[in-house]
Amino acid sequence: MQMRNILIWAVVFVLLLALVQLVSRSGETVAPTSQVTYSEFLGRVERNEISSATIQGDIIRAQGGTGQVIEAMMPPQDNQTVEILREAGVNIDVEPVDTDGNFFVNILINYFPFLLLIGVWIFFMRQMQGGGRGGAMGFGKSKARLLTETHGRKTFEDVAGVDEAKEELQEVVEFLRDPSKFQRLGGKIPKGVLLVGPPGTGKTLLARAVAGEANVPFFTISGSDFVEMFVGVGASRVRDMFEQAKKNAPCIIFIDEIDAVGRSRGAGIGGGNDEREQTLNQLLVEMDGFEANEGVILIAATNRPDVLDPALMRPGRFDREVVVGNPDIIGREKILKVHMRDVPLSTDVDPRVIARGTPGFSGADLANLVNEAALLAARRNKRVVSMAEFEDAKDKVMMGPERRSMVMTDAEKKLTAYHEAGHAIVGLNMPQHDPLHKVTIIPRGRALGVTFSLPESDRLSYTRQYCVSNLASLFGGREAEVIAFGPENVTNGATSDIQQATRMARAMVMEWGMSEKLGRVRYQNQSYEAPQISPDTAELIDKEVRSLIEEAETTARRILTEQRKQLDVLAEGLLEFEVLTGQEVRDLLEGKRPTRPDEPDLPSSPPPTSAVPTTDDGPATDPEPQGA
Repeated sequence: MQMRNILIWAVVFVLLLALVQLVSRSGETVAPTSQVTYSEFLGRVERNEISSATIQGDIIRAQGGTGQVIEAMMPPQDNQTVEILREAGVNIDVEPVDTDGNFFVNILINYFPFLLLIGVWIFFMRQMQGGGRGGAMGFGKSKARLLTETHGRKTFEDVAGVDEAKEELQEVVEFLRDPSKFQRLGGKIPKGVLLVGPPGTGKTLLARAVAGEANVPFFTISGSDFVEMFVGVGASRVRDMFEQAKKNAPCIIFIDEIDAVGRSRGAGIGGGNDEREQTLNQLLVEMDGFEANEGVILIAATNRPDVLDPALMRPGRFDREVVVGNPDIIGREKILKVHMRDVPLSTDVDPRVIARGTPGFSGADLANLVNEAALLAARRNKRVVSMAEFEDAKDKVMMGPERRSMVMTDAEKKLTAYHEAGHAIVGLNMPQHDPLHKVTIIPRGRALGVTFSLPESDRLSYTRQYCVSNLASLFGGREAEVIAFGPENVTNGATSDIQQATRMARAMVMEWGMSEKLGRVRYQNQSYEAPQISPDTAELIDKEVRSLIEEAETTARRILTEQRKQLDVLAEGLLEFEVLTGQEVRDLLEGKRPTRPDEPDLPSSPPPTSAVPTTDDGPATDPEPQGA
């Protein structure tokens, strides 16, 4: 800002000088002047056409009786012109040469375009480099933002569901509060802490809580803020960031998404001159070089620890790795209570029930769930948020928003009902399959209908029987179409089912060692490089994957053929109610009619039968992943 202000004032000063010069010159009456040679000037003097003359340095201006002004250059070291003028009776005047004043203004006016071009160039350079600190040439300065205890302070009370991670970071807090406690015993606190976990698990919030608990300055910056188009800018920003941190020590530097700058060296274009690698080299030196960074603790977050440079991960730099994973049911309950603090709740809201029905949710997902429930309650003109809003919000987050305005023909609805009923029936009859949560034929997201299953508890590993059960359930929709409408009327609605089943079958064969013919060998790399597999092995992999898929199709077809009556009953129930919970599906299959709050409880009736249409129906549905 200071450099830009100086530049603006300089431009204004030059413009004012030019304006003053123009105004002063505008008041003068200037006669027309013509340039003549020195010989012609002497000729006019001899003919008595000159009445007065003014000498200014080597220039002589003369005026005749007609009022015309002529100007000529005198010879160097001339000493005769004055005598000639005196003999002719010309009135002679002498003026000093202007070396200040107008000359200086003229110089500024002449060079003003160049000054303007330089100013414009500096301005655009500053804009292109993102501003930085310190004005036009400050793009080498750090972009780290300083957060103090008075600005958005967070503590461990604001972080839930990551108790183990908080315990790991408690030492960092105690060191920042009382460094002498560790130093008198010869202990050294870790210089760097790397937070690793999936997106949305609260890594950034946890780092801010450490700074809030220790009550120290907190510098935050993203990994992408270091890298610019010019080589060396990122390294300069790293140096400047650590200089700021040392001035505010003890303090915390938090680098979010450090994989943007900390990837393994040698893989980029340009070798050692690559800007990202130069930035990483400077970061390595600042973390553990000749100069100690006492009182500066670096906390970084990433969800890609596999791509980080080994030199960054060694002891002395990031010598402590804290895993921040998705919370379990107890952690989810605590997170929900944190986000429910500012939400007026109904008496029927039970965080434990919501936590049980949201396995695999991250902290960000749970925060979004609470927010969606509050928005739904406001849309319904309620004063408090009830359990109904949380259930609807959970379905929206898991299965996508409802699209009730979407127009579907009766034939498409019937085909969708049989497709979803096939998924549900096969899932209910397969061992180790997740319990059925909800079935709907209302279009949600990109699907015309959804069959959703939820595990009873957090699932940490998959058995082979569980995987086989899910494969069969995935093909339940397509096989139901074949049984109900005939092979000639099968639609492309099973596209997503086939994709998910193929992905799971390949994982079983190539990664999880669940094929006896291929053994316990991993045939797929985690990197993006092509796996080193021989042609014979690749052919055997394809056969094993195809065998698992065909076995799942056969199992689904057998179950639906044996349970054809239940398939028809559930399809008719979906056509009538559109949405059925897992318990309502089980009641319907037992002959109990589900009731809605706005209708009386009617006695159960014999299950209806349905005719099989022969018309070509539209595409069926794509169920969501069921635990795989």
